[in-house]
Amino acid sequence: MVTFLLSLLAILGISLMLFSVVALVQDKRLMGSAPKEAQELVQAKPERFKGQHILGWGLLIVGLLMLIADFVIAVWDGVSNGFAFRQFFARFLIILYVYKAYDMVCFDFLLMTRSRFFEHYYPELEGVEAYNKYGFNLKSQIIRIIMYPFICAFIAWICTMIW
Repeated sequence: MVTFLLSLLAILGISLMLFSVVALVQDKRLMGSAPKEAQELVQAKPERFKGQHILGWGLLIVGLLMLIADFVIAVWDGVSNGFAFRQFFARFLIILYVYKAYDMVCFDFLLMTRSRFFEHYYPELEGVEAYNKYGFNLKSQIIRIIMYPFICAFIAWICTMIW
């Protein structure tokens, strides 16, 4: 149960970070995961209201702190409950795969191809082909899915070696 709650915390932190970057911070340097075509078209945006960028950076930091807290709680709870390698491995793998499923369904499919979320904040992205085609980043998604077990094994190994 704790693992699934931690998965939800990770999703919430990532979602807050995405919203902050797209809607409030609006800094081109933070658009690294956007399609290449979109990265080239994005233009600097003036503040829509006083303090918009400061609010965005604040929420971005809160989202990042949520991810850090998620990891710390995952490790601390595992140590407190005497987790073995296999339990740490399973916990981190579940968290990452739940996040990846959310990323692919909610971010890539719903936000990008269906809702026009990005085009709302960046009208210059209207007509970018990647936003009309699900799976524009399929290769990088598959690479991450393949790498997650190795990353989780390494983290689980560190957790069991230290404690």
